[in-house]
Amino acid sequence: MQEVFIEGIGIIAGSLGVIAWIPQIREVWIEGLHEGISLPTFFLVSTALVLWLVYGILIGSISIIIANIAALACIISLIVGVIRLRNSESNYGANTGS
Repeated sequence: MQEVFIEGIGIIAGSLGVIAWIPQIREVWIEGLHEGISLPTFFLVSTALVLWLVYGILIGSISIIIANIAALACIISLIVGVIRLRNSESNYGANTGS
């Protein structure tokens, strides 16, 4: 019973961590804004999340596994969105002669 309670706390914490990325995802994918987003920082965060995921797998913690898979999905979505926006701006500038 105590283990279920502990994993429940982990699920809640992980869910809040993922929800925290939603405004950033909205800004990139819906509003098309990417200024101030540091891709090297996001790559570093991704590396940390992968390591936490491995840790969660090694200790068998479903809450750590789920939270880090979900957070990685958010980060990858942001990275892809930022790269897409920056590439489209580069192509636009190249096509207009700017």
